[in-house]
Amino acid sequence: MRPNRFDYPTISDIRQIITDHTLCLFLICSIYVHMADDILSHSKRALGRGAISNPAVRFDRLASNHIDDGWERDEELPVLRTQVRDEMAKTVISRNKSPDLSFDRSINPYRGCEHGCIYCFARPSHAYLGLSPGLDFETQLIARPNAADQLRKELSSPRYVPKTIAIGTNTDPYQPLEKERKIMRVVLEVLQAFNHPIAIVTKGTLIERDIDILADMAAKGLVRVGVSVTTLDPKTSRAMEPRVPLPVARLRSIRRLTDAGVPVRVMVSPIVPALTDHELEAILTAASEAGAVAASAIVLRLPREVAPLFKEWLEAAYPERAARVMGRVRELHGGKDYDPAFGKRMTGQGEWAAMMLQRFHLTARKLGLDRSLPELRTDLFARPPQPGDQLSLL
Repeated sequence: MRPNRFDYPTISDIRQIITDHTLCLFLICSIYVHMADDILSHSKRALGRGAISNPAVRFDRLASNHIDDGWERDEELPVLRTQVRDEMAKTVISRNKSPDLSFDRSINPYRGCEHGCIYCFARPSHAYLGLSPGLDFETQLIARPNAADQLRKELSSPRYVPKTIAIGTNTDPYQPLEKERKIMRVVLEVLQAFNHPIAIVTKGTLIERDIDILADMAAKGLVRVGVSVTTLDPKTSRAMEPRVPLPVARLRSIRRLTDAGVPVRVMVSPIVPALTDHELEAILTAASEAGAVAASAIVLRLPREVAPLFKEWLEAAYPERAARVMGRVRELHGGKDYDPAFGKRMTGQGEWAAMMLQRFHLTARKLGLDRSLPELRTDLFARPPQPGDQLSLL
């Protein structure tokens, strides 16, 4: 008989081993399920992005959809990092004929915006680049490094007639990328050299870097700035506009700009019904105390892909308010998520819109913000001598 080299386990031993391993496997699976929930929750609330999804581009003939095939993912998704591509602009001054806009020309140093504001009406413009208005808009950015050189050429044309150029009306020129690329800075230097009037709109505190140029232009009546403040609540701001400087920082920028002699208008926009509308008076008061000399307000508007993106975010960030917010939005826009009609798209319609407008005017008048800023000067515009010009030889 062959001797046993070890004792074989009994049936009861095997049962105990299976039980222990089953319990261990159950605990491991439970841990991974909770991790997956945390990852999903994190991706919706703390990823540092506004949009939750990346809807298909409306110009594409084909679209891809995620379908659950029964295989669960338990690995953590990679961090969604910002990617930047350069575009050599053939023209840099864009024109528009919108009757409810106060400008007919604008400049955008960047396409897409890392600020990630979920309500941004400019998101649909990314579709023209073959990119999604969702996460692509805030992660797939286009920089225009030759913007200043191209602007110099366009302003040097003998056919060019000066009129205020708006900057920041589509995407923010002082988004985080500007700190590294400095395209807005050199664009300002060109405009300063030509004594060209400009109106800047921003949420970015990086504008403080350029106070030296802005103060010089303001002294000549060539610049005004609009600073957007949507809420005073840092929690709401971080959820709604994840990579925008906090409200207190934007109020600080208003103070520093006005102390330097730059006229600043506070822009309470967008007003989100049932979410930020109760802050209207408080925002105007805080901005006035920070030095703002004028004010404006625009209600929430959700063109094209912005509506489904906003509703998706709303359900994730404020599920208890989602129905009420969207109910008010539709009340503002004639029963639809958005009405693009000129004269209505920024003010809305109906009783709630009229009440908001009345509240705005009463508070603005009380604070001395109910005035229009002076027209910027165009008579100082002059083309500086260029290399090769006869005057440059003198």
